[in-house]
Amino acid sequence: MQVTVLVIAGLVLYVLLYFLYGRYLANRVVEVSDEPTPAVRLYDGVDFVPANKYVLFGHHFASIAGAGPIVGPAIGIAWGWVPALLWVWLGNIFIGAVHDYLSLMSSVRYDGHSIQWVAGRVLKKRTGYIFAIFIFFVLVLVVAAFGAVLGKLFVKIPAVPTSYLIKIVGALILGVLLYRMRVSLFVGTIFAAIWLALSIWLGKAVPIKASYHVWMVVFFIYIVVAASIPVHVLLQPRDYMNALLLVGGLILGGLAAIFSFKSMSIPAFTSFTPKVVAGQPSPFWPTVVLIIACGSLSGFHSLVASGTSSKQLSKEVEGLFVGYGSMLAEGFLSTIVVACIGAYGMTLIPKELAAKMGDAAGFAANILAAEKKLGGPAGFFAKSYGATVHNVLGLPLQFMVILASMWVASFAMTTLDTTNRLARYTFAELLEPFEEKLPGLYQFFTNRWVASIVPAALGIFLAWTGAWHVVWPAFSGANQMLASVALLTVAAWVVKVRKRSGALVVLPAFFLWVTVSAALIWYVIKAVPVFISKNPMQGYIIAAVVIIMLILNVVLLVDYLSSKGEEVESYEPKGTA
Repeated sequence: MQVTVLVIAGLVLYVLLYFLYGRYLANRVVEVSDEPTPAVRLYDGVDFVPANKYVLFGHHFASIAGAGPIVGPAIGIAWGWVPALLWVWLGNIFIGAVHDYLSLMSSVRYDGHSIQWVAGRVLKKRTGYIFAIFIFFVLVLVVAAFGAVLGKLFVKIPAVPTSYLIKIVGALILGVLLYRMRVSLFVGTIFAAIWLALSIWLGKAVPIKASYHVWMVVFFIYIVVAASIPVHVLLQPRDYMNALLLVGGLILGGLAAIFSFKSMSIPAFTSFTPKVVAGQPSPFWPTVVLIIACGSLSGFHSLVASGTSSKQLSKEVEGLFVGYGSMLAEGFLSTIVVACIGAYGMTLIPKELAAKMGDAAGFAANILAAEKKLGGPAGFFAKSYGATVHNVLGLPLQFMVILASMWVASFAMTTLDTTNRLARYTFAELLEPFEEKLPGLYQFFTNRWVASIVPAALGIFLAWTGAWHVVWPAFSGANQMLASVALLTVAAWVVKVRKRSGALVVLPAFFLWVTVSAALIWYVIKAVPVFISKNPMQGYIIAAVVIIMLILNVVLLVDYLSSKGEEVESYEPKGTA
């Protein structure tokens, strides 16, 4: 299979889906209206702030992507590029994009409330509270997983932290230009593009070298601050810069892959059970969900859609571009990841390892060790991307490697602080029962700074050892389990509130629920004992979190099934005349 054909097929698939299926959902299921959105009606200057749709697309995409659509497929090729890419494409089509868009729009119709709040409304009241507990565990795992991946990348490629820190300064300036000085978006875009190029150049010139644990401390401080300040100060302008980075990177990577005219140099299929998770034989079904998450489908997206994006959407009609379009763009990013690794990845692997990877079995047995030598899955992608663009388009190799690494860093860091902001909201929701009984304690712990510290501390603690291979499968499994429950929630909203057929949402939700539950049971039985033998404290904590989530997952499914015949009370949006 030629890389060229692969990338063009993915691009055509996603464009058709957007204009056919996406518009069907918007016009026939959601029936978008001209009514003012929560961002307009409930404006507060901190969380509810209407954003330009391109700025919001940047925030939403960068928040949902993180390192997920890069790391997952880079590991998933251990099964072969065909199984990995099929899971990405089919997950996008039947689950991911539908899940993301309906999560966003159901939240918009409920004043920007979280997906767990919506679950409490359309299913059972207790469902919302149980769902919130479940989500808090997931968010802590997200902080841990992306913190570990990002820390490894910062140590391995020291130009990246320099570039990222300079970009943050530029984002703060861009925020002042757009929101205080009221310059046009065109002028702001020119400034952002120049600043991004400058940050990458300076990253190469003045790399910052620090240990993994130093970066963990820096991440902790950063995500607490970023999750607590108003969204227009840093979040919106920074994520608009991320969108420019994404678009530029995707265009360059897409063109390079299309015009490479190379055949895939990695096996199409290796084995149904290569040793992917914890060195154990890992069957593609059901364990693929423990590896490939965000590039295919992700429950975390429902938290972003209903947590921050629904509070910034200016018009309902823009929800399709932001929610549905972002998920398809993420799938295309994963396609580029597989294409670049397939085109030039094998040329980067040390000769002693490459000699063992001449056949499918050898490739499966050694690919993870090879990636570790190159800075982990994220580093392997960055160098493969750099080699592809350099060899095909002739652009400077080191510059392109830093650009690709900035992709990973920017998305992962954005996910980190957005996650912490979402965890702050969720933590406050969990404490609501104490609002009247212990008002002083409630006000202290729901203070936006205090409520940001709690999940940040728990997540960075789990990431402290740097064992991303321990945390990543737990995060991915919990993430996709969350997707199945969020799908059941929006299915109930479609059927009970919108009075439409929910079959296209319910059937994928049940398939995903069974798959993820089976995968996490396998993980507890097969993988956790290996982790416990190496790091007992971390292993037992991960085991406890996964088991608790499995129990909650069963309860949430029971709530869905038992509430099917119940009616939903009408809801009057706040701030309406």
